[in-house]
Amino acid sequence: MRLGVLASGRGSNLRNLVERGFEVVAVATNRPSCGAAALARERSLPLGEFSQSSYASVEERDRAMRDWLRAQGVELVINAGYDRILSRDFITAFEGRIVNVHPSLLPAFGGGMDAVAQALAHGVKVTGCTVHLVTEEVDAGPILLQEAVPVLPGDDVGSLHARIQVEEHRLLPEGIRLIEERLAQGASLR
Repeated sequence: MRLGVLASGRGSNLRNLVERGFEVVAVATNRPSCGAAALARERSLPLGEFSQSSYASVEERDRAMRDWLRAQGVELVINAGYDRILSRDFITAFEGRIVNVHPSLLPAFGGGMDAVAQALAHGVKVTGCTVHLVTEEVDAGPILLQEAVPVLPGDDVGSLHARIQVEEHRLLPEGIRLIEERLAQGASLR
């Protein structure tokens, strides 16, 4: 399956997918100087740069990104550390074919970028990660897979997030394979 990866950060999930042999045919970013963009350049992956400052609105940016991803032949969109909420038109264009990896056991600590900090602030003993389909309601789409990660005494955001990412790197490829299997069987993902 031809993947388009949306990323804004270091690119560890993108690197993981590439190194596991997934067919990444496009990387889109809103932060051209991020690690994921550097990795795309290093690996000669088609890179689309969609900084919000270049567009009059979120909708305009997302239409441009949608059209670019379609032109690259993307079949499945992967949110891998993308720090923007996608517009309705973008989600509709790839309905049932956008996957997000989120650093919490949804529905806990959804709807934002600071899920790990929220987990620590709330004093939970267990958090984790979730792979889910993207819908218009942020972090509320159908859950494909989850994995629990214990919160250890002395954890800070960095140490806990590092352990969560280990599970993200395992779970996201499993989620993609699950989708590939369901689509091959003709099943709906909605």
